[in-house]
Amino acid sequence: MVVDDHPMWRDAVERDLQAAGFDVVGVAADGDQAIARFPAARPQVVVLDLQIPGPNGVEVTQRVLAHDPSARVLILSASGEHADVLDAVKAGATGYLVKSASRDELVAAVRRVADGDTVFTPGLAGLVLGEFRRMSDAPEPVDETEQLTDRETEILKMVAKGMEYKLIAERLVISHRTVQNHVQNTLRKLQMHNRVELTRWAIQRGLDDDDE
Repeated sequence: MVVDDHPMWRDAVERDLQAAGFDVVGVAADGDQAIARFPAARPQVVVLDLQIPGPNGVEVTQRVLAHDPSARVLILSASGEHADVLDAVKAGATGYLVKSASRDELVAAVRRVADGDTVFTPGLAGLVLGEFRRMSDAPEPVDETEQLTDRETEILKMVAKGMEYKLIAERLVISHRTVQNHVQNTLRKLQMHNRVELTRWAIQRGLDDDDE
């Protein structure tokens, strides 16, 4: 689903995604339309501008994920302001691209977000991880990891360090799909919905500081 209040930009993104083989199940020009059309459209990924009329992108993110926690939200915004990025991620967005991104970068980002990975315009991933670390002044006990296998815990530590699935797969000499499966199993065991929640949880427990 593509949400943007600029018709030419919205149409261009829709065409690019369709040309790349995606099924665009809905479009919207403002926050109200996005929230109203989301339940019937049931998109796996929402490509969403932040600065839209009606409820803005942050509120739309919160509302659609409250309706369907399994959906993914990729912000595609003209703003690279740190406050905007952090607000979007705290609302549940799993990716953030600025509109200077190329068509290929957008298509790759949608694929990765659909697979459960996080995607950020270069320079923004470090900002998000830094904010999660700042928020975790007092790490909680890591008791919950007892229900995870050794491999799941190993991958969780890499996720907490901000590593992409592809890099984790290369490091562990396993397939990209195997990494995805382990992360999905971890999410299910910890009753979480996406990698952003998982990363924040792991950092709060100090797993990003664990020696490799």
